[in-house]
Amino acid sequence: MTEPLFRSDAYLREATARVTAVTDQGGLVVDRSVFYATGGGQPGDTGHIAWEGGETPIATAVKGEGAQIVLVPQEGAALPPVGAEITQHLNWDTRYRHMRVHTALHLLSVVIPLPVTGGSIGAERGRLDFDMPDAPDNKPELEAALNALAARDLAVTEDWITDADLDANPGLVKTLSVQPPRGSGHIRLIRIGEGETQVDLQPCGGTHVARTGEIGPLVLGKVEKKGARNRRVYVRLAE
Repeated sequence: MTEPLFRSDAYLREATARVTAVTDQGGLVVDRSVFYATGGGQPGDTGHIAWEGGETPIATAVKGEGAQIVLVPQEGAALPPVGAEITQHLNWDTRYRHMRVHTALHLLSVVIPLPVTGGSIGAERGRLDFDMPDAPDNKPELEAALNALAARDLAVTEDWITDADLDANPGLVKTLSVQPPRGSGHIRLIRIGEGETQVDLQPCGGTHVARTGEIGPLVLGKVEKKGARNRRVYVRLAE
């Protein structure tokens, strides 16, 4: 099992860890990870690791067996031995942009309150696919509403519920294509706003900014038709 340090502190940029195994593909299984593992439409983090006598670039991080996180070195890079203590250094600029885009997509699901059929997060832009038979004819108003939500500087916090709680409140799940992971007995919720100012609450395992004001100005991009009922809506960071 790998302790996901990014989940308790999304702003953590470096941390020590121990290599517990090397996979057949040359990935490094670690006991604690500052690198987010690819999932939920969010890419795995990049950066580098260092240990006594060596240093290696990390191309991404992925989920391994069970609750393991595997760091994937660049092809041909040197590997630390099993048992070595390493220091993980995150490519913070890219991670922080992922956090801003990811939180922006949660806000997009608020201003377009339709079922989400897919999504993807990048460092410059992200997109959500909606069960939307017709393209919106009010893009300027949607963009203005999206930016107004971000500018309110709402707190972004987390809660935890049980599988049974989620079964009793199925409306919390907005994404039809990706269901929250089950089996651990608890599910993480991301809340935007508090009390009367709450605008969103949904299961999510990704990394987010602490307040929506950190997202900055947003541009609502093109809307693509992806099937009879699906529309793909892009949003990008304006700076």
